[in-house]
Amino acid sequence: MELLMPYWSKTELVANGIILLHLLGAVAVGIVLGYERTYHGRAAGMRTYVLVCLTSTALIVVNSFPSLWYGGLVENPSTGDPTRVIQGILTGMGFLGAGVIMRDGFSIRGLSTAASLWATTSIGVLIGIGFYAAAIAATLISIIVMSSFRFLERVLPHHKIKHLMVASPRDAASPEALVRDLALRHGYLITDWSLTVDSSFQRFDCQIALLGGKPDQSQELVQILNATPGVSEFRLSPERS
Repeated sequence: MELLMPYWSKTELVANGIILLHLLGAVAVGIVLGYERTYHGRAAGMRTYVLVCLTSTALIVVNSFPSLWYGGLVENPSTGDPTRVIQGILTGMGFLGAGVIMRDGFSIRGLSTAASLWATTSIGVLIGIGFYAAAIAATLISIIVMSSFRFLERVLPHHKIKHLMVASPRDAASPEALVRDLALRHGYLITDWSLTVDSSFQRFDCQIALLGGKPDQSQELVQILNATPGVSEFRLSPERS
């Protein structure tokens, strides 16, 4: 038990408190920058920005207290150069995080999951070098961000982005004019679009990013597309991270 006491000494707790203040500052900055992206309907919103800023801050600030690593029990903590180990961990986590990010047309999914994995890495680093109080605080902050900020992103004023894909046979009329007309008639603004032909040259695929639509008229769009001749397939989905 005496061996564990240095991890909770007054000096260690002061250092953990300073780290916590840095983490709270990172959360504040992440919220501001993330909300700007959320307001404009982008995939990376407050959750992603807060977790990335939190992780970066945690990994940088721990380097300010090398004498307190491992509870200050190691006289020369720089001998093994833990920073190289941390660098290797982050490199590996970068590949793992990239694996959960998927692109589907204009929609990008998995950004928040990738950011949460990176945040977990920083928490592991804090635990590894002995800053347990800061690690507990970072864990609680991350849980709050991942569980509550999705609701916060929904209730705060923001632009809503929807992705619409409409497919039609090649011998039918191009779906582009139909989709544009539907979007404008229902109060949507087209922010991006693409028109492709499949490899067999038998089908047109039109993908459009829609902004706005107040009140939401997704159900009416679905009903119209379902009853439109020449539309062989369609998909309407919201932007999410």
